[in-house]
Amino acid sequence: SPQTAEPRATALLFHGGSGHKRSQRHLRMGRRLASAGLAVIAIDGPCHGERVPAPMTPPAYQQLIADEGIEAVTARMTRDWLDAVSALAALGLADPARVSVFGMSMGARFGLPTAAALGPRLQCAVLGKFGLRQAPPLHPGLGAPSLMAAAARAISAALLYHVQWDDEIFPRDGQFELFDELASSDKQLIARPGPHGRTHPDDEASWQDFLAFNTPR
Repeated sequence: SPQTAEPRATALLFHGGSGHKRSQRHLRMGRRLASAGLAVIAIDGPCHGERVPAPMTPPAYQQLIADEGIEAVTARMTRDWLDAVSALAALGLADPARVSVFGMSMGARFGLPTAAALGPRLQCAVLGKFGLRQAPPLHPGLGAPSLMAAAARAISAALLYHVQWDDEIFPRDGQFELFDELASSDKQLIARPGPHGRTHPDDEASWQDFLAFNTPR
């Protein structure tokens, strides 16, 4: 949280697959966003971080999610995020009325429905490395194109979407399809060459700047 004033807004940081809430990128972005006056919240995703006794391999956690059902897991994670915002707002540590969302890959998988569920409270979102189509080695039970398209159509806030041009996990055309479904009239698409796991040195700063600029002052 900001150290010198009440938070002017809240940012939710969703981590990617095999990550956790205290990833180094989350810590860097969280500190920078807090210095810009935002409260920042990060929680562990399903079968990640402190939700499990030990880190799990991608095939193992993907199988558990598929066994429970991707729709059920998505609904549960959305509730967890909204509850976290409400709990911290009740303590005066977050602003529940002005909320932004960041998530890449698995972070976008769960960040997109949460952004939609925020409704008019959503100020902006930075999402990417995700789409309506997926390829091996992802478990086929994780695919939920109708669910994700419906969530995209419910988002009208300012949005920055990041595409890895040579993404081997989420094919480029499926990422473009998801971008088309986003209902926001103020949406931008940034594309970088390279595979799914590559991040250009400038990307993190641009994501952070978008979140900070598109929240009230």
